[in-house]
Amino acid sequence: MRAKLKNFIERSWFQNIILALVIVNSLSLGIQTFSLPADIARVMSVLDTACLAVFVVEIVLKLIAYGWRFFTDGWNIFDFLVVGVALIPNMGVFAALRIIRVLRVLRSLRALRLVSRLEKLRIIVQAILDSLPSIAWTGFLLAIIFYIFAVVGTMMFGKEFPDWFGNLWKSLYTLFQVMTMESWSMGIARPVIAAFGWAWAYFVPFILISAFVVMNVVVGVVVNTIGEVTEKSRAEVQLRKQGAPQLHEELEKLQEQLKTVQLLLDQQAKAAEKKVE
Repeated sequence: MRAKLKNFIERSWFQNIILALVIVNSLSLGIQTFSLPADIARVMSVLDTACLAVFVVEIVLKLIAYGWRFFTDGWNIFDFLVVGVALIPNMGVFAALRIIRVLRVLRSLRALRLVSRLEKLRIIVQAILDSLPSIAWTGFLLAIIFYIFAVVGTMMFGKEFPDWFGNLWKSLYTLFQVMTMESWSMGIARPVIAAFGWAWAYFVPFILISAFVVMNVVVGVVVNTIGEVTEKSRAEVQLRKQGAPQLHEELEKLQEQLKTVQLLLDQQAKAAEKKVE
């Protein structure tokens, strides 16, 4: 029964139906953020509940089909958590609490199921997750750069510009604004350069190092990992396509060998009976 149920769940038409419901449910959640007439609001609410019910049934079927192996797949755990969180506002225990208004916002997390349903999105997310170790080291390097420039900025510009460089924390926040290039030139750099003519030698290297060099390293790491994950995914798909016929042939050979062994055992059993007689 588990094998048949697993085959049913993994069929392409079933997966496409779930994907379509995820898209419909995501759109309905967005529509419900507008002021709607009472009739349309009720229809949207019923549609929302129906989609959630289908998602719950899907998770239950997967739990039955895969058993404990369901939790060995990270995407299954992701779907389980998203659907489980979406169920909280609909439980009677929480319905009487004021926290329901906050918890109902969590329904929007169901839109994240698109990530687990679309192959391209899964590749991007997987690549980002695989890139985290390298990104963490890049972030550590960026933190060192921030700290050095923050200390220098506090010592050099703290007295004249206490709102921007009054202490280490203010300097770090100012440098973060400079790195994002949000009004950094007219809002911060030019006033400081007007007071300290050489201050360009402080801001220009920081911009070059943080905004261009380090951030491009992060982009490069992610792009490279996306390529690796894509190639790995293609290799796995090709291996499954090639491996399926070979596995089928091996199973047929094994069945023939079992039949031959069964015939030999039957012949030996008949021969033993004749000797006894």
